[in-house]
Formats: sequence, structure tokens, C-alpha cells
Amino acid sequence: MAKLRARDAIAQYERILGDLKKRTYKPFYLLMGEEAYYIDLLSDYIAQHALTETERSFNQLILYGKDVTTPQIIDAARRYPMMANQQVVIVREAQNLRNVEQLETYIKTPLESTILVICYKGKTVDKRKTFYKLAEKQGDILETVLLNDTEIANWVRDYLKEKECTIEPVAGMMLAEYLGSDLSKIANELNKLFILLPQNNKHITAEHIERNIGISKDYNVFELNNALSKKDVLKANRIVVHFAKNPTDYPMVMTMSALFMHFARIARYHFLKNKHRGQVPQGEAAAELGINPYFLRDYDEAVKRYPQTKTLEIISLLREYDMRSKGWNTGFADHGELLRELIFKIMH
Repeated sequence: MAKLRARDAIAQYERILGDLKKRTYKPFYLLMGEEAYYIDLLSDYIAQHALTETERSFNQLILYGKDVTTPQIIDAARRYPMMANQQVVIVREAQNLRNVEQLETYIKTPLESTILVICYKGKTVDKRKTFYKLAEKQGDILETVLLNDTEIANWVRDYLKEKECTIEPVAGMMLAEYLGSDLSKIANELNKLFILLPQNNKHITAEHIERNIGISKDYNVFELNNALSKKDVLKANRIVVHFAKNPTDYPMVMTMSALFMHFARIARYHFLKNKHRGQVPQGEAAAELGINPYFLRDYDEAVKRYPQTKTLEIISLLREYDMRSKGWNTGFADHGELLRELIFKIMH
């Protein structure tokens, strides 16, 4: 089975939300996967719109997986609504249930008057089992996946577009690098930014990010990679010194991950250039590297400064220093010293 792509997961979400907005409800929803943002959006929409405010008092029940058993959920789902046509039962953190598959005894013959929502975050149920197949047949399923850096940058752009707001590419990458793949956190920060922007200028820049979120536009892993691509020794060392002085804000594990991804992309770009004998179509190159085409020029510079053999040597170095940062053969060097040593070896 092909791996689910982020855009397919978002399309699933939009389809289900579209049905809900038409008040087309299924008796059962299985909302599962690594990205909690869309799971929360759908379960919150059902909680807020399936019943009227008066009906919710007697006919809406919110349960938590760590506090209930599967039989208790089934009992709740089999109750009939009071003075309403439907009841809603939402089970949050259902990944904490011991035997979620036991719900199949209810899903075989669900009550049409119950909307049962299972929020199964951080992982997925076994698709080979009867539980999943019944959920697919009797209800609706949302499966989510984590977005990569480029997908997050695109997601940020689309999220702001709905609010008639734009963001410069560098600012989008800063957010992706700093906040990671947690869409709920990113949405919260964007909402704060949106409120702070002047009414006549809905365009987010790196300066806005630095001033309001606390991400330095000069000292971050995105700028470190940029300095390495250009072999800007002075800039790279300034950033590394700043990282070493602020280890809590710039953990070594995050820096190593960003460096590895950057040089892995440089290695892939070398492969593409060899494949196309130097001239790679811009769209194909950006898609293969998983980057915004705006940043392709940085990789054009990088492949000139780091030949293929040197790039592979650097990837090997990154693996070594990742191990050392986790305690292997470290000696007395702290993370700041290790990073300075690594950056020197990369650029020389």
C-alpha cells in the first residue's frame, strides 16, 4: 500500500468537513494519525455543530481514553438521545484505550441516533483488522501524517491566504525550522501575528517573526545552512557561537537534524545534475529536493562549493558528530565545542 501523502490527508479532512457542513453525519468517525491538528478540528466541529446548545446539555458526552474502558464507550453509544434526534459521544486520546478494536462489536450495528467519534492520535490502528474495515464501511475515517519542512511552508502560505495575508518565503522557512511540524502551535503563532499586523499591511516578514515570536532572523538553523552553502566562514561562526551561548534555545539535536537534511538535499541535487548532465528543470529540482523554488539558487551555489565526494564526506561527519553529541566518544567537549569543530571540518 502506497504511503499516505500530506496533501491526500488534507483532502480527506476537507471532504469530511464538507459533509459535516451539509449536516451529513455518519454514525461513526475514526480520526487517527500522527498530526493531531486536523483530528482536533473535526472533533471540535462536530462538538460545536452537530447539536444545538440546548441539546448538548443532555446529549453530548466527552470521554478520555485513559479514564474509560471500551465496554463503557459502547454502553454510552447505545443510549438513546433525550429530547433530541441524536446524541454525540467523543472519545479523546483514544490511543490510550487498551482494546480499541473491541469497538467492532458496536460498529457492526451502530445506532443511527448516535454520532461516535474516536480521536486516535499519534499513530494508526491496524488496517488489516476487522475494526478498521468495519469503520471504513459503517462510518468515515481520517488518517493524518506529519508534514515535512516544505509542506509546512506551503501550509503556512495557504493558511494565511484564507485570511488574505501573505508571508515572505524566508519567514515561512524560519517558522518551519523553529516550530517544527506541530500545526496547532504554528496556527496559534500565526493567529497572534495576524492580530498584531497593521490593518493596511497584511504581509508577514522575517522582522515580524523575530519581533513577535522570538525567532532571531540572523541566528537560526536556516541562516546557518545558508552560510554553509555560501562558505561564509564569518557568518557561520557567529551563528555557532550564538548557539553555544544559548543551548536551551538551540538544542544540538535540532541543529544536527537541520544540517543533515540540508546536505542530504545537496547530495540529491548532485545526483540530479549528473542525471540531467548539469541542467535540471527548476520545477523538477524543487520537487525532488522538497523546497520552495525560491531557495533553489542557494543549492545551485552549494553544489559548486561542495563537490559530490565532499558532500558525502560531510554526511558521514554529521553521523559521527550526531553520535558524539549523544555521548559516544565525546571526551570533555560540550555541545558548543562539538558544533564549532564540526562546522570547521565542513567548510575546510
